[in-house]
Amino acid sequence: MTILVTGATGRVGRHVVDQLVNRGADVRVLTRDPGKADFPSSVDVARGDLLDIDSVRAAFAGIRTLFLLNAVSGDEFTQAIITLNLAREAGIERVVYLSVFEADEAVNVPHFAVKYGAERMLEAMGFSATILRPTYFIDNEAMVKDVIVQHGIYPMPIGSKGLAMVDARDIAEVATIELIRRDAAAGKLPIETINIVGPDTLTGEDIAAIWSDVLGRSIAYGGDDPSGFEQNMARFMPRWMAYEMRLMAERYVSHGMIPKPGDRSRVAALLGRPLHSYRDAAQTLAAA
Repeated sequence: MTILVTGATGRVGRHVVDQLVNRGADVRVLTRDPGKADFPSSVDVARGDLLDIDSVRAAFAGIRTLFLLNAVSGDEFTQAIITLNLAREAGIERVVYLSVFEADEAVNVPHFAVKYGAERMLEAMGFSATILRPTYFIDNEAMVKDVIVQHGIYPMPIGSKGLAMVDARDIAEVATIELIRRDAAAGKLPIETINIVGPDTLTGEDIAAIWSDVLGRSIAYGGDDPSGFEQNMARFMPRWMAYEMRLMAERYVSHGMIPKPGDRSRVAALLGRPLHSYRDAAQTLAAA
């Protein structure tokens, strides 16, 4: 049987496809534009998207295990509900779902609340699922690199509680391990939730200090003002999304993303290697 990967052209999904191929799995991806996908020749590419019912039904034919990743969008919850209903209709029980850290607590942040709703749906509908709850992506820092380098400011308002930022490669590898484990299981496995965290819990000041070391000059932390962050985001994304990013930043400032006891050791044990660090990512970005 085959594993279907949604969100396959994104930061996590692309790594999931590569990891599955490297481990000898049969892989199909669902993508809007196969011509731009550029996947290995062994990957079966299905055209469509999660709101195109016919394309999803066609993509689900012959699938046993699903990697479900819904991008942040105004209809994210609709996509998740439809996809899980169509999966059940197709007889697919084995799912690895990409949620978010503390999805059940930050219910005022739209894409957190959406993901918690999907988690509840997986449980209520009796899926055999692994729910992955990653923290803030280190890879997001590529979007603010120019501000850091050109203006000497780290602009993300992440506060003083700290975020255990995680590398997309670590998320993808855990997802791959769980996809293969569930796909190979003789029967239905219970639902499990895994917090995927990075090796260090960093504050805004900590991150500014790392960039100062990497660049060899002083980088300042821009402060904890989510309203200013919202205004900046609104320059290049829809207004509703910029507001959602503000709500997320407010959560970072008020609560952080702090690993629970055992989270780091569990992820490191699954991977069998150290977790990728923020400092390494900053050095790579600076050299690019």
